[in-house]
Amino acid sequence: MAEGTPRLRCACGGIDVHAHVVPAELPAYLGSKVPAQWPSTALAPDAGGLCHRHVMIAGKNYRTVSEKCWSVTRRLADLPDMGLAHQAISPMPELLSYWMEPADAQQLLRYLNEQIAVMVAESGGVLIGMGAVPLQDIDLAIAELRHAVGTLGFAGVEIGSNVNGTPIGDPRFDPFFEACEALDAAVFVHALKPTGMDRLVGPAPLQQVLAYPTDVGLAAASVITGNLLMRRPKLRIAFSHGGGTLAMLLPRLQQGWGVFPALKEQLQASPVEQARRLFYDTLVFDTATLAHLVALFGGTQLIVGTDYPFNFHEHAPLARIEAAGLGADAADLLIDGNARRFLARAFASTKALKERP
Repeated sequence: MAEGTPRLRCACGGIDVHAHVVPAELPAYLGSKVPAQWPSTALAPDAGGLCHRHVMIAGKNYRTVSEKCWSVTRRLADLPDMGLAHQAISPMPELLSYWMEPADAQQLLRYLNEQIAVMVAESGGVLIGMGAVPLQDIDLAIAELRHAVGTLGFAGVEIGSNVNGTPIGDPRFDPFFEACEALDAAVFVHALKPTGMDRLVGPAPLQQVLAYPTDVGLAAASVITGNLLMRRPKLRIAFSHGGGTLAMLLPRLQQGWGVFPALKEQLQASPVEQARRLFYDTLVFDTATLAHLVALFGGTQLIVGTDYPFNFHEHAPLARIEAAGLGADAADLLIDGNARRFLARAFASTKALKERP
């Protein structure tokens, strides 16, 4: 090992909570009229020895993805070099399909959840399932949540940062979060259909680069100003991309809470106190920023996120954590311990075995 290279105390022991799945094939629509946004895949030219497919939505190529999106063998081969022992997998966010009729979305998401379950089983315990639900219909979402967690054995679900423009902190979603709390299901929030696209100047990838963290930050802020965890104190909810812009918004929100009577009346606990009860992934691509998030949100609230297997992902997440200079024990929490708390259902049986006399 070269001098100055961080020593990875948890090498090959990290848990990645932010990784995505796209099945090689998507199901045919079972109704009489195919929804305009119903996705499909089409074979694409191979590159670098990998099979690729176009994800087609509304007749256009939304994204071209490699077989690492669906191949368990390919995925497992990559994890050791990333320092990972486990990876929680969830659908590519664009497949969440909140804009479809609820029954149509439920049909698609049931297929995705079943495919994730197959991948989890094939992995021999390395992969952890995070399902999807049609959150545009609360009753259907709760029903699919129960199937994903109760029948398929998933640790939780992925949801979008907003549902057709409504932030997730809106009280209308409270019954869903109540069900998540009751089932001990983790919730991972990913940016989706972000606001502010009309303010960006440049090519389409700026949606992922700039608009995603903006929308995630507003989603996390809505959870705080909506007092979600005051009503659902046992809910475990995590935000992608390091919580996006929340780290910059939080000091202003805290100051405003002390200045504006309306905010003081609205928020049932201080913004900082509430923010330190949420989870955030480490996907910020900057060591100093990661260290700042730990200082701001607390060392118990950060969990590894990579955005694997897309091109715009963190290739060495453990090295990034070690380079942040947090200390060995704090680094171990980020690499492994915090994710075990967040994904508690996935590790419940292991914990029970360890606790036997």
